Amino acid sequence: MGPERCLALGGLLALAGLLEGRLVRQEEAGFGECDRFFYAGTPPAGPAAAAHVRICQRSEGAERFATLYSTQHRIPVYSAFRAARPAPLGAEPRGLVEPQIDDPNSSLEEVTDEAEAVRSVNKLGSSQALNEDFLGSDYRTGQLYPFSLSSDPHSATFTLTNAAPMTPSFQERWYMNLNSLMERALTPQCGGGDELYIITGAVPSDLRVRDRVSIPEFVWLAACCAVPAGGWAMGFVKHTRDREVIEDVMLRDLEKLLPFHLQLFQNNCGKVTKTQKMKKILEVVNQVQDEERRLDSEGGSEMLSSARGTRSALPPPETSGEGSSLLGGLLGFVATPFIKLCQLIYYLAFGILKYTVYFLWYVTKQVINGLESCLYRLGSATITYFLTIGEELGSIPWKVLKVTVRITRAVLRILCCLLKVVCRVVGVPVRVLVDVATFPVYTIGAVPIVCRDIAMGLGGILSLLFDTAFGTMGGLFQVIFTVCKRVGYKITFDNPGEL
Repeated sequence: MGPERCLALGGLLALAGLLEGRLVRQEEAGFGECDRFFYAGTPPAGPAAAAHVRICQRSEGAERFATLYSTQHRIPVYSAFRAARPAPLGAEPRGLVEPQIDDPNSSLEEVTDEAEAVRSVNKLGSSQALNEDFLGSDYRTGQLYPFSLSSDPHSATFTLTNAAPMTPSFQERWYMNLNSLMERALTPQCGGGDELYIITGAVPSDLRVRDRVSIPEFVWLAACCAVPAGGWAMGFVKHTRDREVIEDVMLRDLEKLLPFHLQLFQNNCGKVTKTQKMKKILEVVNQVQDEERRLDSEGGSEMLSSARGTRSALPPPETSGEGSSLLGGLLGFVATPFIKLCQLIYYLAFGILKYTVYFLWYVTKQVINGLESCLYRLGSATITYFLTIGEELGSIPWKVLKVTVRITRAVLRILCCLLKVVCRVVGVPVRVLVDVATFPVYTIGAVPIVCRDIAMGLGGILSLLFDTAFGTMGGLFQVIFTVCKRVGYKITFDNPGEL
């Protein structure tokens, strides 16, 4: 039975026993039952992306590992698993697809072969890689969590949601690095691996296979050992360029290299510090790097196969006395210094040539940048010069028009002033002639008014005379009456008996 996926539905863990596998979208927290593959049960923290799908990889009703899958790049962002166990033998590599990534309504709740999924899954391949994407190309399906490190007899690691495009040589080196680090360094320095948490991931580049599946720029591995009073955390990076060896980095430096700046382990795996165990791990890393460089220098595919198939940290057993001769040992003893010397000379020559090329490339780049800067400044100055000349030339007609308008206005003002002077000079005799011409009219017209005024004056005089006469007579009568009245009263008072 093929591997299955867990579509964790947040806190509805009661459905986990009924549904063999479910996908968990990025907006839902955690990987459900697969949270146990992360340190402290907490997946890497970072900004959410709509194109990321959380997958709990299951097979035969058991959780095997967890994957964060990018439907935009069609490669996994990372896969998380616990310490490695011996891989079962005889498993057949095959590319499996997840039906519910492309068709959420699909009735297939387990990963299945692509040939079977084509018949029942709508829009298969719209959000994930397919086997046909790698056919006829120079790339293979490189597993972030290799089958050689798993204990799953049903090959859940063969699913394409756990794979990224890798060249055959890089794939072999990647598997060899993982096997060597896990078996010779990480697991032995973490108490057998019971508390060892591993996350492997890929960072996409701008290149794609068939314009669909992103080719990784580099792959990485992060390890967290949570044993009490002796924990540690480390990171490793391997670029996909030729002849690049795996490099050890600090965990925080690795997090800065990742696109989303993920915090891979909660509380930085317990805020561990450098320990003696980490120094031993670095020694093994140096050995692995030397092995890769030796493979590059000797070009021995047999050595690569033997190194990739090594499953133990122990050195190879010594040859027995029956299988070796004294002459062979003597020749080996004599030839070994010369071989080492040749290797040293080769390394020195290659290093000198490499850094010479780097230096020449840097100088050439600086010269090109200087020329580009000079040409840019020259071009900018030329464009500015021509623009300024163009603006000045374009402003000449406007300035001529403005001057013409001002001259016209001045001429019109002069003409207006001249007309005013002429009008005033001509206006004096005109007024005299008009007054002389209109004098008879005004004189004849004034006769009735004068007569009326004379009549009114005569009437007024007569009225005044009459008023004076009547007033004088009235006054005289009033005086006479008053005198008589007073005389009468006096006679009365003087002779009262006679009365």
